[in-house]
Amino acid sequence: MLSQVLANFGSGDDNAAQGSQYECPFIPRAFGRREDKLISEENDMKEQLKALKGRRRWFLGSLGAVAAGAAVVSSAGNAQSASPARAFTPARHAGDDWMEQMPGVHRAFIDTASTVGGITALNYAHNILMVHEQDYGGKESDYAMIVCYRHQATPLAYNEAMWAKYGEHFSNFLGFKDPRTDEVFKVNPLNIPNRGDLASRGHTLTEMADRGVRYAVCNRATHAVSGFVARATNGNADDIYKELAANLVPHARLVPAGVMAATRSQERGFSLLAAG
Repeated sequence: MLSQVLANFGSGDDNAAQGSQYECPFIPRAFGRREDKLISEENDMKEQLKALKGRRRWFLGSLGAVAAGAAVVSSAGNAQSASPARAFTPARHAGDDWMEQMPGVHRAFIDTASTVGGITALNYAHNILMVHEQDYGGKESDYAMIVCYRHQATPLAYNEAMWAKYGEHFSNFLGFKDPRTDEVFKVNPLNIPNRGDLASRGHTLTEMADRGVRYAVCNRATHAVSGFVARATNGNADDIYKELAANLVPHARLVPAGVMAATRSQERGFSLLAAG
């Protein structure tokens, strides 16, 4: 019986081909379906593995691209850092050349814009020269030093003739009266000797000029002062401006604008000190 069944199972007769009652009793139909399912699952796993391999190749390729990009950026950065930075060279203007003509191995520019700042500046100038000489073993002549009078401080740079004529108005412009008398000044307060009660500590414009200090006076502010005086006296602002411009203290010069002189001085190698 067994041999006949096996023979029929392995034969090519019609019953075997059609899956008749002579199918092998030891191989149930469920087993065939399970085998088909396993084959299908195996094929699915192969497809998934193939897809994973593709994604892995893409990921590794992306890492390579990122690394290459980083290398390019790094090499570019190294190249930039390796190349020397180009030093800034400002344009030069003939109107500022006077600063270069001042002798000295040190340069300082003291900027003043207020009444207190304009007075205090002389004490600052004195301190710089004194410390350079006493603590650094230098000489006062080592310094090229400019004190700039601009904005509210501007009238402090006019000479005695202007203070004798317009002192009351200058005092009002400065908002400053003699602390000893509470009266307006009729002389330039920065040229009164032995006034240790002022913020200048008694140092004068004449004294500091003799020690090498030079003065820059704001032209724009001089126009403002002349207008102020003209309104107070019913005078002509243009005429008063001409008077003021022609009567600066010794060793002073008009500059187009004090703020411009302050900035341009730094382009000429001056250290900037703001006195206020």
